[in-house]
Amino acid sequence: MSMVNSFVDFVFSRSSQILDLIVEHIGLTSIAVIIAIIIGIPLGILITRVNKLSVPILGFANLIQAVPSLALLGFLIPVFGIGSKPAITMVFLYSLLPIVKNTYTGLININPDIIEASRGMGMTKGQILRMVQIPLALPIIMTGIRISAVTAVGLMTIAAFIGAGGLGYMVFSGVQTVNNNMVLAGAIPACLLALTIDFIVGKIEKGVTPPGIRKADGTIKLQKRKKKSFGLVKKAIALCLAAVLVATGVLFFTRENDKIVIGSKNFNEQLILGNMLATLIEKNTDIKVDRKLNLGGTSIAFNALKAGELDIYVEYTGTALVDIMGQPPINDSDKVYDMASDYFNKNYNITWLMPLGFNNTYTLAVRKDTAQKYNLKSFSDLAKISDQLVLGCTIEFSNREDGYLGLKKNYNMNFKDISTVDGGLRYTSLNSNNTDVIDAFSTDGLIKAFDLKVLKDDKNFFPPYHAAPIISNKTLEKNPELKDLINKLAGKLDDEKMRELNYKVDKLNEDPAKVAEDYLRENGLIN
Repeated sequence: MSMVNSFVDFVFSRSSQILDLIVEHIGLTSIAVIIAIIIGIPLGILITRVNKLSVPILGFANLIQAVPSLALLGFLIPVFGIGSKPAITMVFLYSLLPIVKNTYTGLININPDIIEASRGMGMTKGQILRMVQIPLALPIIMTGIRISAVTAVGLMTIAAFIGAGGLGYMVFSGVQTVNNNMVLAGAIPACLLALTIDFIVGKIEKGVTPPGIRKADGTIKLQKRKKKSFGLVKKAIALCLAAVLVATGVLFFTRENDKIVIGSKNFNEQLILGNMLATLIEKNTDIKVDRKLNLGGTSIAFNALKAGELDIYVEYTGTALVDIMGQPPINDSDKVYDMASDYFNKNYNITWLMPLGFNNTYTLAVRKDTAQKYNLKSFSDLAKISDQLVLGCTIEFSNREDGYLGLKKNYNMNFKDISTVDGGLRYTSLNSNNTDVIDAFSTDGLIKAFDLKVLKDDKNFFPPYHAAPIISNKTLEKNPELKDLINKLAGKLDDEKMRELNYKVDKLNEDPAKVAEDYLRENGLIN
């Protein structure tokens, strides 16, 4: 009962945010499905008329279905950038197959005698299509639309991964913070939304299907159609077209040119820092700010900044050196910052502002009972018995030279197994004994929340990861006052303070935006 009360309290405390995300989710899903209907039905009709196109078109639609959704997003981001466009395109492509296939199937399975009778009555091809074939195939076509619409609701949760918003924002944030209330606050509305859409489309299907069509002994009979059914069809089409025009206008054409976009990666420290930058600018200038927070990893945020989709986000010096610049790890903090600053300015037209003060370097953590059992204090101690343990780490860490690949070379670590788990799920897997060791960041609030033992990097393998805002030179030229304003944060956040702020979100379930604003106010940076 206490769990239910806790969830209810959480929903009430975030009701405004959840409602906004539901509306956003409905808008994104509606656009994707309506575009799929507008394109899919004509394609289905086309391949019944030109048979040689049926194999390549259906084959392409099947191929799209086979591509993992995150991989498809990865292909679309370089074309559309981040935000709603790649998410809508991805869901549209996934929604296309059921509509095309069901349109094609519905049309080709009509009794040939009915078509022949229609020709005998003097009907043209267009009249036969409009007055006979489509009405007869409509139940099957609507089934395809129904499948696409319901599936699209679930798929659109991935939109939050690239800053498009929707209910996935709650789900991803909850996974990062190991907050079941937050996960449920995103998952339950998404489930209810899918059921609601299924119900509504079912009612539309019943309303627009001519009442003269009935199944009897496996065959479809044609009776006199009523004018009312075609009136409903026209109304449904008109409503769909109006909805797509309005929603498209809202999502694609309302962005103002004079505002800047603040981004962040997909973990709580980044959400806090992204909100901190946004609030600092909003409260101290007249510049309008758009928050594109909780994006994917480094590649998405950095490529978005390069492409002009973002104006500012917080990056880490070690990540810039190793992951972006492709250089080997270096332990000199000042040298790493200078190298990154010079390289980014020359190659990407991006400026590094002053470091915020903390070093969120990688580390390895274990449960205290594991540390006691094997007498673990350092990475070297862990390396000796690593073949007996399972490492749970992020996908990014498992593939980085300044991550597991480098640890294998420098410490001769060879774990019994590697389990790649993103976000706060690493801590959950460790706590439930599914893994024995996890990668962590030195400022993670969840280290304190789960009472873990942090091991010492006794060979100083990991490079420094000092956090600093990076901003496109174009944005800085247009808004030169931002440099001095944002640099007021320089040196204000040490490791302990950042860990404390992370703990408030990770364990105490506070809103990252509120944590950021409270910190700015306490330090006299906003009124």
